[in-house]
Amino acid sequence: MRVRKMNHVLEIRLNETVHVCQDRLSALYAQLGEAGAEDVVCRAMEELALRLSHCSRLHAAGEADELRKCARSLIAISEQIGMLVLARVAADVIEALDGNDGPAVAATLSRLLRIGEQSLSAIWDLQDITI
Repeated sequence: MRVRKMNHVLEIRLNETVHVCQDRLSALYAQLGEAGAEDVVCRAMEELALRLSHCSRLHAAGEADELRKCARSLIAISEQIGMLVLARVAADVIEALDGNDGPAVAATLSRLLRIGEQSLSAIWDLQDITI
């Protein structure tokens, strides 16, 4: 057996472009008014952050059925505030779960967490929400 010494390590930085559907947000603001829409968006952002973290814990615990439920709830919440990419990736997690494909679940869940973080940052920046 021959062992080679590696001198270089390649770091892959995964970054995808996310956007918030302006039409969804505009409709929400038209329907609820500025204060009402901002309240809905803030609560949705909080809920998304909590559920993304919960999805990660459920996966680590091997709770596939609960992970499926959590991903479904992410779809509904993210669609409501125009995070359509996040909704699509959550649907991909469900598809991987339904296919009983462990590596695909792990990969799509990792992507879901990345997209979730980027989406929350995008809507935060878009809305210029202050605490």
